[in-house]
Amino acid sequence: MDNQPTPDPTMTRIGEAVQVGRSGQKALARDALTALWDEVGPTGDAFHRCTLAHYLADLQDTTEAELSWDERALAAVSDLTDERAQRYLSSLQVQAFLPSLYLNLADCHRRLGNPAQAREHLARASEHLVHLSDDPYGEAIRAAIREFAADDPTDARR
Repeated sequence: MDNQPTPDPTMTRIGEAVQVGRSGQKALARDALTALWDEVGPTGDAFHRCTLAHYLADLQDTTEAELSWDERALAAVSDLTDERAQRYLSSLQVQAFLPSLYLNLADCHRRLGNPAQAREHLARASEHLVHLSDDPYGEAIRAAIREFAADDPTDARR
Protein backbone atom coordinates (compact mmCIF):
# COMPACT_ATOMS: atom_id res chain seq x y z
CA MET A 1 0.00 0.00 0.00
CA ASP A 2 1.40 3.41 -0.85
CA ASN A 3 1.23 6.39 1.44
CA GLN A 4 -0.78 8.68 -0.82
CA PRO A 5 -4.19 9.90 0.37
CA THR A 6 -7.14 7.97 -1.03
CA PRO A 7 -9.66 10.23 -2.76
CA ASP A 8 -12.28 11.33 -0.25
CA PRO A 9 -14.59 14.16 -1.39
CA THR A 10 -15.17 15.40 2.16
CA MET A 11 -11.45 15.49 2.93
CA THR A 12 -10.89 17.33 -0.36
CA ARG A 13 -13.44 19.94 0.67
CA ILE A 14 -11.86 20.22 4.12
CA GLY A 15 -8.44 20.75 2.54
CA GLU A 16 -9.77 23.41 0.21
CA ALA A 17 -11.40 25.28 3.10
CA VAL A 18 -8.23 25.05 5.18
CA GLN A 19 -6.27 26.60 2.31
CA VAL A 20 -8.81 29.45 2.15
CA GLY A 21 -8.19 30.05 5.85
CA ARG A 22 -4.43 29.98 5.40
CA SER A 23 -4.79 32.59 2.67
CA GLY A 24 -6.20 34.96 5.28
CA GLN A 25 -9.91 34.45 4.68
CA LYS A 26 -10.63 33.07 8.13
CA ALA A 27 -14.38 33.77 8.19
CA LEU A 28 -14.93 32.23 4.76
CA ALA A 29 -12.99 29.11 5.77
CA ARG A 30 -14.87 28.86 9.05
CA ASP A 31 -18.21 29.13 7.22
CA ALA A 32 -17.21 26.41 4.73
CA LEU A 33 -16.00 24.05 7.46
CA THR A 34 -19.07 24.72 9.62
CA ALA A 35 -21.30 23.85 6.66
CA LEU A 36 -19.35 20.62 6.23
CA TRP A 37 -19.71 19.90 9.95
CA ASP A 38 -23.46 20.33 9.59
CA GLU A 39 -23.47 17.92 6.63
CA VAL A 40 -21.42 15.28 8.45
CA GLY A 41 -23.42 15.67 11.66
CA PRO A 42 -22.48 14.88 15.26
CA THR A 43 -22.65 11.13 14.66
CA GLY A 44 -21.19 11.06 11.15
CA ASP A 45 -17.84 9.69 10.04
CA ALA A 46 -15.45 10.05 13.00
CA PHE A 47 -12.46 10.79 10.76
CA HIS A 48 -14.30 13.68 9.16
CA ARG A 49 -15.59 14.95 12.51
CA CYS A 50 -12.15 14.84 14.10
CA THR A 51 -10.53 16.61 11.15
CA LEU A 52 -13.25 19.24 10.87
CA ALA A 53 -13.27 20.02 14.58
CA HIS A 54 -9.47 20.20 14.68
CA TYR A 55 -9.37 22.76 11.87
CA LEU A 56 -12.45 24.65 13.05
CA ALA A 57 -10.78 25.20 16.43
CA ASP A 58 -8.02 27.18 14.74
CA LEU A 59 -10.53 29.47 13.03
CA GLN A 60 -12.44 30.64 16.09
CA ASP A 61 -12.49 34.22 17.35
CA THR A 62 -12.52 33.32 21.05
CA THR A 63 -10.53 30.88 23.12
CA GLU A 64 -13.77 29.51 24.58
CA ALA A 65 -15.05 28.63 21.10
CA GLU A 66 -11.66 27.18 20.18
CA LEU A 67 -11.74 24.98 23.29
CA SER A 68 -15.22 23.74 22.39
CA TRP A 69 -14.03 22.62 18.94
CA ASP A 70 -10.85 21.08 20.38
CA GLU A 71 -13.04 19.08 22.77
CA ARG A 72 -15.15 17.91 19.82
CA ALA A 73 -12.02 16.78 18.00
CA LEU A 74 -10.91 14.74 21.01
CA ALA A 75 -14.39 13.25 21.40
CA ALA A 76 -14.45 12.25 17.73
CA VAL A 77 -11.06 10.55 17.94
CA SER A 78 -12.48 8.21 20.56
CA ASP A 79 -14.86 6.90 17.86
CA LEU A 80 -12.11 6.62 15.26
CA THR A 81 -10.27 3.44 14.34
CA ASP A 82 -6.93 2.99 12.64
CA GLU A 83 -8.72 1.05 9.93
CA ARG A 84 -10.94 4.04 9.12
CA ALA A 85 -8.07 6.55 9.20
CA GLN A 86 -5.95 4.28 7.01
CA ARG A 87 -8.64 4.14 4.35
CA TYR A 88 -7.62 7.76 3.77
CA LEU A 89 -3.87 7.48 4.36
CA SER A 90 -2.20 4.15 5.04
CA SER A 91 0.32 5.50 7.56
CA LEU A 92 -2.20 7.08 9.93
CA GLN A 93 -2.40 5.80 13.50
CA VAL A 94 -5.18 7.24 15.64
CA GLN A 95 -3.04 7.23 18.79
CA ALA A 96 -0.63 9.60 17.01
CA PHE A 97 -3.41 12.23 16.86
CA LEU A 98 -3.56 12.45 20.66
CA PRO A 99 -0.41 14.46 21.47
CA SER A 100 -1.55 17.31 19.23
CA LEU A 101 -5.16 17.18 20.40
CA TYR A 102 -4.17 17.25 24.08
CA LEU A 103 -1.62 20.00 23.42
CA ASN A 104 -4.35 22.14 21.84
CA LEU A 105 -6.54 21.62 24.91
CA ALA A 106 -3.64 22.51 27.21
CA ASP A 107 -3.01 25.71 25.26
CA CYS A 108 -6.66 26.77 25.46
CA HIS A 109 -6.82 26.12 29.18
CA ARG A 110 -3.62 28.07 29.77
CA ARG A 111 -5.00 31.05 27.83
CA LEU A 112 -8.26 30.80 29.79
CA GLY A 113 -6.39 30.92 33.11
CA ASN A 114 -6.90 27.26 34.04
CA PRO A 115 -3.33 26.18 34.84
CA ALA A 116 -4.25 22.89 36.52
CA GLN A 117 -6.28 21.77 33.51
CA ALA A 118 -3.54 22.99 31.19
CA ARG A 119 -0.94 20.89 33.03
CA GLU A 120 -3.26 17.86 33.02
CA HIS A 121 -3.71 18.03 29.26
CA LEU A 122 0.00 18.66 28.75
CA ALA A 123 0.75 15.53 30.78
CA ARG A 124 -1.68 13.54 28.61
CA ALA A 125 -0.02 14.93 25.48
CA SER A 126 3.37 13.85 26.81
CA GLU A 127 2.10 10.36 27.66
CA HIS A 128 1.11 9.85 24.04
CA LEU A 129 4.38 11.04 22.47
CA VAL A 130 5.45 7.42 22.06
CA HIS A 131 2.85 7.10 19.30
CA LEU A 132 4.43 9.79 17.13
CA SER A 133 6.68 8.85 14.25
CA ASP A 134 10.24 10.09 14.01
CA ASP A 135 9.44 12.48 11.20
CA PRO A 136 9.08 16.25 10.84
CA TYR A 137 5.46 16.21 12.10
CA GLY A 138 6.39 14.15 15.16
CA GLU A 139 9.35 16.39 15.94
CA ALA A 140 7.21 19.52 15.55
CA ILE A 141 4.69 18.22 18.10
CA ARG A 142 7.47 17.12 20.49
CA ALA A 143 9.08 20.56 20.20
CA ALA A 144 5.76 22.32 20.81
CA ILE A 145 5.17 20.24 23.93
CA ARG A 146 8.70 20.96 25.21
CA GLU A 147 8.20 24.68 24.54
CA PHE A 148 4.81 24.70 26.24
CA ALA A 149 6.25 22.97 29.32
CA ALA A 150 9.24 25.34 29.41
CA ASP A 151 6.93 28.38 29.29
CA ASP A 152 4.78 27.23 32.21
CA PRO A 153 5.55 29.65 35.09
CA THR A 154 3.51 27.52 37.51
CA ASP A 155 5.54 24.38 36.88
CA ALA A 156 6.85 23.26 40.27
CA ARG A 157 9.76 21.41 38.60
CA ARG A 158 11.47 24.71 37.79
